[in-house]
Amino acid sequence: MNAPSAFHGWSAQQPVGRIAYVNGRYMPHVQAGVHIEDRGLQFADAIYEVWGVVSGDFFDEEEHLDRLERSLRELGMAMPMGRDALKMVLRETARRNRVRDGMIYLQITRGSARRDHPVPKSSPRPTLIVTARSIDITDLERRRRDGVAVVTQPDERWARCDIKSTALLPNILAKTAARGAGAYEAWLVDDEGYITEGSSTSAWIVDEAGRVITRDLSNVILPGVTRRVIMQAAASAQLPIVERKFTPAEAMRAREAFLTAATAGVTPIVAIDGKKVADGKPGPLTRRIQELYGLTARKAAEGKSAAAE
Repeated sequence: MNAPSAFHGWSAQQPVGRIAYVNGRYMPHVQAGVHIEDRGLQFADAIYEVWGVVSGDFFDEEEHLDRLERSLRELGMAMPMGRDALKMVLRETARRNRVRDGMIYLQITRGSARRDHPVPKSSPRPTLIVTARSIDITDLERRRRDGVAVVTQPDERWARCDIKSTALLPNILAKTAARGAGAYEAWLVDDEGYITEGSSTSAWIVDEAGRVITRDLSNVILPGVTRRVIMQAAASAQLPIVERKFTPAEAMRAREAFLTAATAGVTPIVAIDGKKVADGKPGPLTRRIQELYGLTARKAAEGKSAAAE
């Protein structure tokens, strides 16, 4: 019989063989850490960004950096280094982790200071953390091909969802409830009964009139980078998109539904709260938007390759 765990039976599993970047140093995950009074740890006084990586290419790299800088400005935080230097760190982290298809996660905190609620008058040095991991592209492609289910959950987040803050406890609970119900994602419903977005994705429907609908930008949703790129690609293809509120009831009557995110691309939704969307299969407009987004990504990658030559 094994001796009792020092962690009372909790999993001691650690990421094996991965390399993290923390404040100027690349180090094994098991050695990476921050000060115990880092404000990101103590108060979630931090922001983050996520890049999808496909065949070594960073999707929508500049757009994610733009949003990163906006989130920092909204919280009165400084960039820990220049944009070009940061891009080098992102690429080196991906290289050291041998990530060809996967994701890059970046977090910037306000830094370490004596624990006190007000933001320190003398700004500490920001903490910069970058990690990378591979994603099973087979599972990703299956979800994009076959679609996924979502369930609705009350939106219990704070009032500044337009900032990509690490304060994600309501998102975590909603996503966990969705997985417990056998669904892939949770669509969040505000106090007025309208869907805002997913717990980590943007929400879209094709309404009964055949119009592509997504929630209009405000403080109640994150300005999704993939969302913006899709809207630009759709405009170029003369495919109109309407930004407005919609209810769960309207979503259930929709012809189609889908979600978008940096690591999910355009993923069809085939069921909401256990009810099929239309015939329960991905629809033609969703497929068209998948094509447009893929074409945009390929053009961006080709442009980078040409610039590097």
